Amino acid sequence: MNDLHKSATEDELTEEEFIELVLTEQQKALAEEQEQRQQNKKHKKQKPIVRWIVWSMAFVLFLNTFALIFQIYSIPAIEFIKVSARLSAQENIKLYKKAVVEVSTGTSKGTGFAISPDGLIVTNAHVVEDADTLSVIFPVEGLMKAELLQSYPDVDLALLQVSGDNFPFLTLAKNPSYNEHEHIYFIGNPLAFTGIANEGTLLESTNLNDWQEPVMMMEAPVYRGNSGSPVINADGEVIGIVFATMEKEPYGRVGLFVPIEVLQRKLQ
Repeated sequence: MNDLHKSATEDELTEEEFIELVLTEQQKALAEEQEQRQQNKKHKKQKPIVRWIVWSMAFVLFLNTFALIFQIYSIPAIEFIKVSARLSAQENIKLYKKAVVEVSTGTSKGTGFAISPDGLIVTNAHVVEDADTLSVIFPVEGLMKAELLQSYPDVDLALLQVSGDNFPFLTLAKNPSYNEHEHIYFIGNPLAFTGIANEGTLLESTNLNDWQEPVMMMEAPVYRGNSGSPVINADGEVIGIVFATMEKEPYGRVGLFVPIEVLQRKLQ
């Protein structure tokens, strides 16, 4: 296996770098706009149509700044958000999203999802490793302190617990099939976003050098922050947990997920 990454590739921005870059370029655009406005004030008899043109140019410059960032770093942001908006309008996706949480360690974030009404949450072991504090954010219930119950680094899974009851949760598939080209959904918190729904197709299983368990590959836009995202089939059942990406011929960059049977054996 070559170039295995925890829901990221080497040429991607980290969340902090992404935000810093956007803010820097935004400041540049605003500074240029302010300078242009000051120059315009020197023209005492400036006509309204001229002022309108100047403001339009400033707005276009502002949009082009962000478009350039996404183009340079190959982040399909517009398509990314469009797909999530379309999927999030579906009733089934709305329901799934209620059970998907943001997992925070104070210095980093990832994704998790509840699998029982009493607040048992699944995520990746690498998301919570070395965490001093743990918290999760439900879309409706909000921020809650979480406790690490068990970590399984050999398969990159971890179980968290929050106090309470009647939490929304996802159902684990009992006898899942992994048919090539099968359509799937996954929901997570990639890059600087939260609650992003996306879709993809299953490929085939593969074996990793340092794993005893085979993992599944999928053709899907997986990014940093998607670690711990549930992979959901057409029946609304979880068939896996996203944990990384890798380059794999002949597919190119693929998402990797732990098959749900691995988690179910750990829960027995």
